[in-house]
Amino acid sequence: MVKKLETVQLPKATAKRLPLYYRYLKTLEDSGVKRIKSKEFSALTQVPSTTIRRDFSHFGELGRSGYGYDVDHVIEVFDQILNVNKLTKVAIVGVGNLGKALLANNFRRDENLKIACGFEKDEAQCGEVLSGIPIYSIDEMAEIIQEEGINTAISTVPSQYSQEAIDSLVAAGVTAILNFAPGRVSAPPEVDIRYIDLTTELLTLIYFNEHLREKVEI
Repeated sequence: MVKKLETVQLPKATAKRLPLYYRYLKTLEDSGVKRIKSKEFSALTQVPSTTIRRDFSHFGELGRSGYGYDVDHVIEVFDQILNVNKLTKVAIVGVGNLGKALLANNFRRDENLKIACGFEKDEAQCGEVLSGIPIYSIDEMAEIIQEEGINTAISTVPSQYSQEAIDSLVAAGVTAILNFAPGRVSAPPEVDIRYIDLTTELLTLIYFNEHLREKVEI
C-alpha cells in the first residue's frame, strides 16, 4: 500500500537522493526494464541497497521481498513527489562564461526546467538577449522575479560578490539557490542553498583516481 503522498515527510538525505533514483528509473524505463531488485538498482546508482530500501519505505510498500520494484509504478510515485510535470522557472545571476554556458544549455534534456531570465551587474550586458533569454539589471531583479513567479535561482558570480547576489535573490523572494561559488554565504533558515565547487570536486576525483590506480598496481 502506497502512503498518501501529501502526508509524506522525508529526511533531507532521502530527498536529495530522489532525483538520482528518478534519473536511473527513467533510464530503466527507456531500456524496457519492467522490474528491478534493490541490489541491482544499487549497482546502477552506487547507493547501498539497504539505503534504497529504507528510502523507498517512506512511500509505503513500493516493492515486495524477492520480487523487487515495478519500475513504472515507482516512477509514477516519484512523478508526484518531484512534481516533474510542473514547469519550474529558474533565474540566473551572473552571465559570464559559466552563466552563458548554462543559458545556452537551458536544461534542454528536461522540459520541466527552464531558465526564464538572467541578471547582471555589468550594465553593458543588460538589455541583451542571450540564447533567447533576456538579461536584466540586478536593480530590476525583484520586479522581474515576482512577475515571472520564480522562487529558484542559480548564482554563478565570483565568491567576492556571492553574498551580495544571494542577498538580492532573497530580497526578491527566491527560496532555493544553487551557488557555484565555493565560499559559504549566509541566508535566512527558510532559504535552501546548495553549493557546487567544481575545483574541489575535480581534485577529489583526481585523488581517488590516483589512489585506486596505486592499489591496482600494488
